[in-house]
Amino acid sequence: MNTRPLVALLLGLALGSPAWSADLSKDTGPSKHGPWIKLFDGKSTEGWRGFGKATFPEQGWIVKDGWLTHVAKGGGGDIITDRLFSDFELRFEWKISTGGNSGVKYFIDEARKAAIGHEYQLIDDAAHPDAKVGPKRQTAALYDALPAQSPRVKPAGQINESAIIVHGDSVEHWLNGDCVLKYRIGSPGLTAAKAASKFKNEPKWGTRFATPILLQDHSDAAEFRHIRIRELK
Repeated sequence: MNTRPLVALLLGLALGSPAWSADLSKDTGPSKHGPWIKLFDGKSTEGWRGFGKATFPEQGWIVKDGWLTHVAKGGGGDIITDRLFSDFELRFEWKISTGGNSGVKYFIDEARKAAIGHEYQLIDDAAHPDAKVGPKRQTAALYDALPAQSPRVKPAGQINESAIIVHGDSVEHWLNGDCVLKYRIGSPGLTAAKAASKFKNEPKWGTRFATPILLQDHSDAAEFRHIRIRELK
């Protein structure tokens, strides 16, 4: 099946997104939206806990030099925010190790007992085998469902800037100042993408609900900083 027309349709949706600011370290943006909330203060793991756990993992995740870091093969599992969010703009900076794989997930429901949701893919496109499967598993894709369009990704070890915007049924993935993917919850395009993905039998995948933000433990080293969110009016 040729999915290019579906992708083109999804990318043609106009979402009226908040203005992008290249400097994620500063509080900028339209005042009509909620204030920026720091999800990571650069010093502690306050506001985070293990997926399905009441506390933060005792291993695998550390704070070092202002980065929230997953140590390669350190274990610990996925981590999520204490708070839930509905309509939001999430921004973060990240680095992936050579050959590394990770992700930021949303539309996560802990009642499912597994961290299955929509994933903004973070991966070393040049070296990780999963990226070789195709663009739906490469950086900034909606993992295994929809590819990013012409992403200007920086290589492993360098800092990338990303954003996820959820506003009503509209969702955007941003990478290094560019909107690289747009899709709409409930659209025929997303329904078709789900049917062709590993999530085809997951009933809540492809629906929207209040969600924590999840950082993935995929066994590889990955670093995150300037993680911030604002609720959209």
